[in-house]
Order: sequence, then C-alpha cells, then structure tokens
Amino acid sequence: MDVVQEVRQFNRFYTRLVGLLDEHLPDSGLSLPEGRVLYELATAGGQAAADLTRTLGMDKAQLSRVVRTLTGRGLLASEVDPAHGKRRLLSLTPAGRDAFAALDAGTRRRMASVLQPLAGDRQQALVTSMHAIQGAFDAQQALPVEVTLRAPVPGDLGWVIHRQAVLYAREYGWDWTYEALIARILGDYATGFDATREDGWIAERGGEVVGSIFLMKGDTPDVARLRLLYVEPHARGLGVGRRLVDTCIARARQLGYRQLTLWTNDVLVSARRIYEAAGFRLTAQEPHRSFGRDLVGQTWELAL
Repeated sequence: MDVVQEVRQFNRFYTRLVGLLDEHLPDSGLSLPEGRVLYELATAGGQAAADLTRTLGMDKAQLSRVVRTLTGRGLLASEVDPAHGKRRLLSLTPAGRDAFAALDAGTRRRMASVLQPLAGDRQQALVTSMHAIQGAFDAQQALPVEVTLRAPVPGDLGWVIHRQAVLYAREYGWDWTYEALIARILGDYATGFDATREDGWIAERGGEVVGSIFLMKGDTPDVARLRLLYVEPHARGLGVGRRLVDTCIARARQLGYRQLTLWTNDVLVSARRIYEAAGFRLTAQEPHRSFGRDLVGQTWELAL
C-alpha cells in the first residue's frame, strides 16, 4: 500500500466534498485564507500579524495581502496594543463580525447538507474515524479533554467484545478463544442482567468509546465481581482506567456488597497497577494455558 498516495487521494476527495476548491467559501465572498483569518480573530480575539502568521501557518507576504484585502473591505481594524506600544493588534470591525457570522452559518449549512444522507450510526462512525486520524498525529491535543461515563446502550457490548479481542491479540498475542470468553461473559450479563445488583459503564471522549468496565454478581450475595476493564491505547494516561475502577467500587458499596473481587492475568501490568492503587490485594495466582499463551492468572480482592 502506498500510504502517501492514499493520503493524497483522501485530501482530494475531502476538499471537493466540503467545497474547499470553490472560489469562495459557502455563502460568502471570502476566499479560504480570508475565511481562516476571520475565523481566528472571531474566536481568539485581537492578535498581532506575527501571531496570526504562526497560528495559521501562512507566510508573511500572504497574510499581508489578506489583511490588506479585508481591511479595504472594512472587515478588519488595526489599533495599538495597550500592553505593547510598538505592536498593533488586528481585530474584526462590526462589519467583520457580521461577515464571520454569515460565513459560519453558511459553513454549517454546507456541512449539514453533506452529513444529511448519513444515518446517526454512520455519522458517529465518521466522528470516530476523524478522531482516530487526529489521534494518530497528536492524541493529547487533537481530542476533546473531557471523558464521560454512561450506561451501555445497544451495540456497546458487541463493540467491547470486538475492541478487547482486537487489542489483546495485538498487544499480547491472544487468540480468538479470548473473544469467545468475553462474548460469553457479556452474553450472560445481558441475558440475566439484574439492575439491583449489577451495573456497567462505557467511557466516551468526544463521542468516541474509549473504555468500559462492568460490575457483576458474584457467587455469594455479598461478593461482586469487577470485570472487563479496558481502555483504548490513545486514551491511556488520562486517568480513564482509574476513574472506571473507582466508579465500579463506589457502585458496589452503594449496592451493599461487602467485597469486590476480580480475576486478571499478570501480563496486564497497567490494569494491575490500577487495582493495587485502588486498594485491591492479590490473594491467589496460578499458571494456566489460555488464549494460545502460557499465563499466570491472578485473583484480587477488595474489602468494601
């Protein structure tokens, strides 16, 4: 596969799709560079030309031409920076703010028309793919910071099975018998779900599923099980795993359990660190052959 060619082909497709090859941006007489300058000043406030050059990645000559054009149309004004007498700040005039409002509305209408043929699940898949592209280059800056936890909805359990099977095959070389195990666990969970004794959480970041955890009934009424904790690779290091575990522990206490137990394998080092930090203690371990690998299974327990 020629990755460079694939990226170039995608770029051509996308620029045609959203109209970036048109002479003017939607519902405006503005070129793309002019629209970018208006957007930056409208959203970030007054800035010096040098700051705009760095932010927008324009060369000085191009920015100078754009500024002259916008100023000549009465959309930009320049004034002395009160904090630095030798520096001038560019800002939008009232006409400039009106022009930006029209541009923003036109762009939203254009994107709405592009997305309209896609059903909700396909729109979500599109957002997830865009996040993956951004995350491949800069996960920390590209994705929204906030992580939210929610209850599972139809489709989530299948997604968790798929993602855990894929990730553990990639990271630990586990075969598809692990997929069979988690499919059975979640199938039983869904079939016999008891809202008074069980719960589950899906972690989302910017509309993308980035992790999960489940609280399930144990073998005795006062013991619950923490099961199937996982966090997507690009969301690790953000505290998602710890937050999922803490939420599961709090819910177990709320439901009146006296003990929370879990079973894991020693190769899952990051998860074990989270469990230990949350107060779990290792109570048993035993070698076993599972998922095509020689592993050491571990039982951890937490008194509630």
